[in-house]
Amino acid sequence: MNRRSWVERGAIYLRLIRLDRPIGIYLVLWPTLWGLWLAAGGLPPFQLLLIFVSGVVFMRSAGCAINDFADRNIDGHVSRTRTRPLATGEASPREALWLFAILSLLSFLLVLQLNRLTILLSLIALFLAASYPFVKRFTHLPQAYLGVAFGWAIPMAFAAQLGEVPLQSWWLFAVTLLWALAYDTMYAMSDKEDDLRIGVKSSAILFGRYDRLIIAVIQLLILLLLYYIGALFQLGSYYLGGVGIAALFFGYQQLLIADRDPQRCLNAFLNNHYVGLVLFVAITLDYGYR
Repeated sequence: MNRRSWVERGAIYLRLIRLDRPIGIYLVLWPTLWGLWLAAGGLPPFQLLLIFVSGVVFMRSAGCAINDFADRNIDGHVSRTRTRPLATGEASPREALWLFAILSLLSFLLVLQLNRLTILLSLIALFLAASYPFVKRFTHLPQAYLGVAFGWAIPMAFAAQLGEVPLQSWWLFAVTLLWALAYDTMYAMSDKEDDLRIGVKSSAILFGRYDRLIIAVIQLLILLLLYYIGALFQLGSYYLGGVGIAALFFGYQQLLIADRDPQRCLNAFLNNHYVGLVLFVAITLDYGYR
């Protein structure tokens, strides 16, 4: 195979693991950074930060590869996903599995530099990443399962920093789970008609005409939990200001999904990147200016 062909193949692989659309990386990265900062009481050790950020990129990319393998016979029937490499035949299912295996191995090699508890927790993370794409065949709440998968970096962050997973870390895990349930329901709302047609289950279908109301209730619960977490970790005005800005973003998302237009629902999903960013900046400022 000539050099140009390898370059073209590489570009296809980058699309397969969605490095051209990094929103998924951001939505895993922000809770991971929240956990690292709260566990360390400020800036964590550089090595730990490098391991976790790299691990987020590797595992999210691996998750995309296994997701497209699982959905290889579905994506071609959904307007938003019909141009994915496995749906178009640009990449093979075997290539997707190899990418998943290689990226998972790279992530595990990073974790091997950490303590035993973190290594054991990483095995659960691998199982969650590998099994998530298949959950939508069996339940209408794959979005909640995604929240568990995305949030699992939080107990890992505390374990890596402290050698244990304290009770208060699980409240942050709960926030991440609920946040994923809310934003991934918005994502599912953009695919709802296609999913109904082909028989794929989702929370958007389960919630039906109450989808906006249920998302609003979840968002309110997230804000209350964030306030409680601030008290647990003795965070101050910068953090509370960040929670307030997050509330404004949630209000904006409710406006976007008001008419359930698929593109506006997708835009509401994407807006959650800024929620995670604002909360991370708020936590950083709170520890930095004490």
